Amino acid sequence: MSSEQTPAQTPLAETADTAPAAGERPRRLTYAAGLAALEGIALVVAGGWILALGLAGSPDDRQQAVTGGITLLVLALLPLLAARGLWQVRRWSRGPAVITQILALPVAYNLLQADSIAIGAGIALAVVSVTALVLLVNPATTRALGITGPGRAE
Repeated sequence: MSSEQTPAQTPLAETADTAPAAGERPRRLTYAAGLAALEGIALVVAGGWILALGLAGSPDDRQQAVTGGITLLVLALLPLLAARGLWQVRRWSRGPAVITQILALPVAYNLLQADSIAIGAGIALAVVSVTALVLLVNPATTRALGITGPGRAE
């Protein structure tokens, strides 16, 4: 094949879904990816537990338990995909990660309203969500992901 027949190879750092500068992943971005993965894993565990109880146990409403378990398993995809994208320094991944954290805050608030052990889970979820949001909007993170502010085209 001649050079005219072979497609031009675009370096990985210049593709549309990656950061413009190929460098090391900032520590804050690594932590944000870890927190998003932690939330996704927690959703998988909770969904699997509820699904198992719904199928094997004797819940009050089997259909509701199975539906709730499957819903949590599907919802786990968003933070897990965002975590993978953040780990790989993909520009698109910050949006789903931020959405996950914003959606987690009302859940944490509802858990804090309970009169049970759920209060501890609410506190933990609130701390993780706020920490992840701070890490995701940090200038080092946005620079690494190649995200610029409005009107700052480079």
